[in-house]
Amino acid sequence: MRILFDQSVPVPLRQYLVGHTVRTAAEEGWDRLANGDLLSVAEKAGFDLLLTTDRNMQYQQNLTGHKIAVIILSLQQWPKLRLHAQLVDEAIHAAIPGSFSEVEIPFE
Repeated sequence: MRILFDQSVPVPLRQYLVGHTVRTAAEEGWDRLANGDLLSVAEKAGFDLLLTTDRNMQYQQNLTGHKIAVIILSLQQWPKLRLHAQLVDEAIHAAIPGSFSEVEIPFE
């Protein structure tokens, strides 16, 4: 699966997503794009999934007719997220094209 990390997603998470091709919006030159534009160019470039921490995205964007899935992480702090990387991987495997889902990371 081709996964795009939005600006807020900690890059070290990539090492826990074995078997996937992971790129960041910055690596693609898309770090200044607004959410709707980012979704469109990512989908056109063949990404299957966008990983973000922008909880408002699901209320601002409509994925009807899109193939890209969006997973929203409840927090972006790497030390806490690292402890629950398996939850992110499980959500990626369960992602449905054209839909939003959220991974609730326990705030311990």
